[in-house]
Amino acid sequence: MERGGPVGKTIVLALGGNAITRPGQKGTFQEQLQNIRTACQYLVGIVASGHRLVITHGNGPQVGNLLLKNEMTREVVPPMPLDVCVANTQGSLGYGIQQSLAVALQRAGLAVPVVSLVTQVVVDPADPAFQNPTKPIGPFYTEEEAKSHARTRGYTVREDSGRGWRRVVPSPEPVEILEREAIRALLQTGCVVVAGGGGGIPVVRQEDGDLKGVAAVIDKDLAGCRLAADVGADVFMVLTDVPQVMLDFNKPSQRPIIRMTVAEARQYLADGQFPPGSMGPKVQAACRFVEAGGNQAIIGAMELAAEAIAGTSGTSIVP
Repeated sequence: MERGGPVGKTIVLALGGNAITRPGQKGTFQEQLQNIRTACQYLVGIVASGHRLVITHGNGPQVGNLLLKNEMTREVVPPMPLDVCVANTQGSLGYGIQQSLAVALQRAGLAVPVVSLVTQVVVDPADPAFQNPTKPIGPFYTEEEAKSHARTRGYTVREDSGRGWRRVVPSPEPVEILEREAIRALLQTGCVVVAGGGGGIPVVRQEDGDLKGVAAVIDKDLAGCRLAADVGADVFMVLTDVPQVMLDFNKPSQRPIIRMTVAEARQYLADGQFPPGSMGPKVQAACRFVEAGGNQAIIGAMELAAEAIAGTSGTSIVP
């Protein structure tokens, strides 16, 4: 059976990488697939309501594991560059989401195709991030190991919060989703599209017009915001592990926010309500989407995704 009711909104939904490999898990593909299947159950209601859906996802734990494999096997198998590792995880996680959501939709009686798309994101080679790498990736090293890698492999390395030394790479701003027209076309034919995984594969345009992958990691929430703007989405939704954004999080005065304007959200950010390492990037991305002309951004819990779209859960950010 096809989706019932009138065609609804175009929604770009961002699923975190930690929802796919949960804390304490080994990161086997079977574990990832089970987590993906659970997540997909919560998305069926959105599709059943007639909305057009683009799913983007994080890949931090998965890319970290690939980089660790690079380190452990480099004397046997040539290591893959970072942009290729991002592409690899887009493929494997996209496959898992594509398969799991298609089965869940079929069981719900919905004949809706699901397509995953390897997605490139253009970044500016003059972005200041390339002169100041800040994004930690891959395994932890001792200080001696890290400095040796800096000498022999050209890594930029830094101490990471007292936990050890790590490689850091640039985290440039996403400028353009290269496959945006293909995503729009797939949406128009009724497909659910999985795109922009892990912030997208970062590429730069060279003087001769060719594209070249670069060693960088694009923030997944900002890339999701860019994706939502580029495909003309009505709603940008970030799924997390809390049902609403909270003021005074983890304090006795903690209280949920059901709705806030961009101006209010910006003031809360300035007041330090949303820390950079947790809710801050999500609220920043939500604000950007609405400021760029989007109708609404939503931050909410994965298991309440359909309810958040319906307006009965989550935090809504509006103009």
